Amino acid sequence: MKVTPELLLRAYRAGVFPMAETRESTSLFWVDPPDRGILPLDGFHLPRRLMRTALSARFDVRVDADFAATIAACAAPRPGHPLTWINPDIERLYTALHGMGFAHSVECRQEGRLVGGLYGVSIGGAFFGESMFSIVRDASKVALVHLVARMIAGGFRLLDTQFVTEHLTQFGAIEIPRAAYRARLADALALETDLPAAPLGLAAIIRSFRATAEPASAER
Repeated sequence: MKVTPELLLRAYRAGVFPMAETRESTSLFWVDPPDRGILPLDGFHLPRRLMRTALSARFDVRVDADFAATIAACAAPRPGHPLTWINPDIERLYTALHGMGFAHSVECRQEGRLVGGLYGVSIGGAFFGESMFSIVRDASKVALVHLVARMIAGGFRLLDTQFVTEHLTQFGAIEIPRAAYRARLADALALETDLPAAPLGLAAIIRSFRATAEPASAER
């Protein structure tokens, strides 16, 4: 069965997402893990050093300024991430979803250069995080901070991380059973939200995050 953007949206609404084995793979497979990674918005942990960075002018943070460049950067090999699961079909499908208003990128720039960011799918009050990249220290982490702040400002309910990594646990990510995830997903899908809209009081939201002293490290 050929995967289309419309099929992809139906899959996300059902709690399923696609992946490829490698960058060179010519096919996709569906993933429906028994335990799902989520990052509770009301329990987001923000390392104090990273909070200062996110509130500084170190990065110019934008949403959807260059989605194609962001997903391409996530797909590219880099130190610590020589392999990728983002194949050309994934790039094509999510770029199409972006054109339909369902996929978004959060990007960090320095002097106009894209140095980090993330992308994912937004449906109702749920955001399904797909991948992130960084070529400058803290760039992808600051993008995550701004994503969470925008989600809170926009009334989102669910940040789906798919899996839980050591990097994400430092921000408060947890695993929940499939049934519990689908209940949260149904609740989130019933909402109407808007991620790209510029939120008011973004700095105040960032300052309200639960401060922690742990360092933040690798990313997916």
